Amino acid sequence: MLKEILYKVNIREVSGSTSIEIKNLQTDSREVTPGTCFIALKGSLSNGHDFISAAIQQGAVAIVCEELPEQLNPAITYISVPDSSVAAGIISHNFFGEPSTKLKVVGVTGTNGKTTIATLLWKLFSGLGYKCGLISTVQNQIGDTIISSTHTTPDAIHLNELLKKMVDEKCSYVFMECSSHAIHQNRIAGIDFAAGVFSNITHDHLDYHKTFEEYIRVKKSWFDSLPKNAIALSNADEKRGAVMLQNTSAKKYFYSLKTLADFKGKILENSLNGLHMTVNDIDVHFKMIGEFNAYNLLAVYGVAICLGEEKYQVLQLLSTLSGAEGRFDYTLSHHEKVVGIVDYAHTPDALLNVLVTIKNLRQGEKKIITVVGCGGNRDSAKRPLMAEVACQYSDKVILTSDNPRHEDPLEILKQMETGVNVVSRKKCITIADRKEAIKTAVSLSEKEDIILIAGKGHEKYQEIKGVKYDFDDKKVLNEMFELLEK
Repeated sequence: MLKEILYKVNIREVSGSTSIEIKNLQTDSREVTPGTCFIALKGSLSNGHDFISAAIQQGAVAIVCEELPEQLNPAITYISVPDSSVAAGIISHNFFGEPSTKLKVVGVTGTNGKTTIATLLWKLFSGLGYKCGLISTVQNQIGDTIISSTHTTPDAIHLNELLKKMVDEKCSYVFMECSSHAIHQNRIAGIDFAAGVFSNITHDHLDYHKTFEEYIRVKKSWFDSLPKNAIALSNADEKRGAVMLQNTSAKKYFYSLKTLADFKGKILENSLNGLHMTVNDIDVHFKMIGEFNAYNLLAVYGVAICLGEEKYQVLQLLSTLSGAEGRFDYTLSHHEKVVGIVDYAHTPDALLNVLVTIKNLRQGEKKIITVVGCGGNRDSAKRPLMAEVACQYSDKVILTSDNPRHEDPLEILKQMETGVNVVSRKKCITIADRKEAIKTAVSLSEKEDIILIAGKGHEKYQEIKGVKYDFDDKKVLNEMFELLEK
């Protein structure tokens, strides 16, 4: 019944009966079927209110909107709300039987590390014997069943539908990324979170949020909304780590490598063989590499302990795990032993973290060769910064295309080139064709050099003028290694 799925929705006005059956929810008028409740959302590209008539023609029986149409159809029920996106989350939560209340949902937010933390949590808790769900940039997963992912966080309807499937499949835990877009667009409204994790916040998504302060405010708003029985875990070494939790009602915990915290780590050795660390004074060796992964591992450990798991069992399992695909994902050429690393680093800070890690790992005077681009129709302010970081920490840099989307790749590259200073120009070249750029990087390499291919990570495509073409950085890199050694 419509009145049942409107539970807890802030309603301004109702026209028509709420005692009608609802068979489907939709925010896209093209997907409406008979018996649908259509929720008109105001998006950045289109306004769902413009498609109310189309939704009714397709069979919608109820309309949720912020502004009632001038002409009301007496056969249709209209519900006026202050914010359709918030209503969509609550209505979806109700329609699918409040699935998040039957699961322990752990959300992870931050500029970098979301995918790795969520994936490691899924692997850890699966290893501990729980059936788990994963909602991430790379993929969604119910137990061992993989479901393709199109967004870091799905829209409210698909998110709750996915959570319902996880309940039906007897999952105990769900680990999900909560992007700033999802928080701001209320895609996670109505979700009952058992825990929230904050990794870090750096320059990203300013094409959407406009200012860094707004980006921070959006992230913080999620922690402000967590209930008092939830857990809030934050990075104490991040200068905004304490700010994120200052107004939350949830139980607060912190992890750190550099200051006192509930979950304190210390790196003893960092090499291509992994991380040797102490975690709360327990000596442990992890397969994963780099300081940034030390933070990710501490966050995962903190969540597990807060959720009542045994510390030695958690650390033993964590020590065997590798991270998410396309995150510091490395391969080795057979003959020359050139190290190739594919990483999703697509922000200046993420690129800096990866390059500092590589610099600390390289042997002697071996070269670091970086191939990097920037996506189109995204935050353009970071483009020169990406090039600047690449040049500062690499011996050779090749600027290339990422996913230009609807932008001219040459214009994106020109913007990146403004970050290359006079001194760095000698070691920086521009090759728009990404495959050719990777081939050139391999041809420039010598024994035991390290090649970083940054920006796309796990993505198996390159998006140009709205078309996605097959393109896998790791596959192309291995093909070029084979050509080099023939």
